[in-house]
Formats: sequence, structure tokens, C-alpha cells
Amino acid sequence: MNTLVIILALLTFFSTLIGGVVIVKFRKYLPFFFAFASGSLVAVSFLDLLPESLDISRSINLPVRYIMIAVVFSFFFYSLLERFFLTHHLEDTDDHEHIMGPIGAGSLVVHSFLDGAAIGSAFHVNASIGLIVALAVIFHDFTDGINTVTVMLKNKQQIRKTVIFLILDAVAPVAGVLATTAIAIPENILAIMLAVFVGEFLYIGASTLLPETRKNLSKGIIVAMAIGIALITVLTSLI
Repeated sequence: MNTLVIILALLTFFSTLIGGVVIVKFRKYLPFFFAFASGSLVAVSFLDLLPESLDISRSINLPVRYIMIAVVFSFFFYSLLERFFLTHHLEDTDDHEHIMGPIGAGSLVVHSFLDGAAIGSAFHVNASIGLIVALAVIFHDFTDGINTVTVMLKNKQQIRKTVIFLILDAVAPVAGVLATTAIAIPENILAIMLAVFVGEFLYIGASTLLPETRKNLSKGIIVAMAIGIALITVLTSLI
């Protein structure tokens, strides 16, 4: 495992922790970061992960239909996961008290592990793809930290238990990176895995983060989203 992978894994850890602190201190600026993360995740799905998955599938004669099915089913799976276990509405806390904090936070930990696995899988393609995916995940992990603290506190969980789940959520992507970079992944499995992460990132960007920005319709929201898209567009063109 090279130094770059280790550094990026550590950045996911600190990004999650910082997000958990920011939700308490700087709540009013969150819509702008949500917009930025939404733009970057959608862009990395279409401009990076999906093209690479299709390239691999063509090189091994894997039907493109399998790739698209993986994208659709992944999108559907994450919609079910959020519907039954997660909550992301930061303002409507009283409407979601029926969701148990540890269950919601535990689901976020699993989700964060898969984010880390996306980084490791991307590095199996090449370092450039891995770097771009890692940057998008790092931006998103910030919001994961926010959501972990939110789902715990809104369900009247103790601060000590909230901190424990925040740390678990911060460690999870690091574990995902280590797990996927330490093993060899066959190309057919890699193509499907990348497609699965396309569905995940599209759902998070378009259905989870983007709705949060509707509470603030200022021009800054549009600019933040445009910057997220532009950053990934430039990176995928240059790297």
C-alpha cells in the first residue's frame, strides 16, 4: 500500500470527525457544503466511475447491461437503506424521533465502510481514478459525520454514545480502504463494484444531499454546487 492511499484514508477519518463538530458549531453554513458535495458526487459518478466501469466491461466482454443493472439496483438499495434506517433532515428533528439513534448511526457506519471500499476499488483501476474518487468521498464523509451526530442527538442519545458512534463512523472508511486495497479484485468483479458505487454516489448526491439545499435558495448554493461539479470535471480532464 503506497503513501498516497494511507494519506487519503486518514483524510476520510478526519473529515468525518470534523463534520461531527461542525454540526454543533457552524450549522448555518451546512447547505453550502451539502451543495458542493452533491455536485462533486454526481460529477464523479458520470465523469469517472461509470466510464471506467464501462471501459473494464468492454475489455473483458462483460455485457454493458450488467453494469447498468448494478447501477439501478444500487440506487434502489440505498433508497431502501435510507428509508428504513437513516435520516438526513437536519431541521425536522421532531418528525423522526421514531428512528432509533444507534440503528441509524450504525447504518451510517456501514455506509462509510462502503465509501472507503469505493476508494480502494478505484485504486485497483489506477492511482488517478483512486485520487478523484477519494476526494469526492472525503467531501462526503464530512456530511457523514454531521449525520451521525444528528441522528444520535435527535433521538436523545447520550453524548458519550454519540462520540463513540462518530469515531466508529470515522474509522469505517479507513477500514474499507484497507480491506479493498489489500486484496486482488478480478476485473469482472471490479467493473460491477464500480457500477454499484455509481448508484450509491448518485443517490447520495441527488436524493440525499441535494434536497438539504432547498432550505436555502441563495445564489451561493448554486455556486457551491457548480464549484463541486467544475472541480471534478477539471480533475478528470487533467489527471
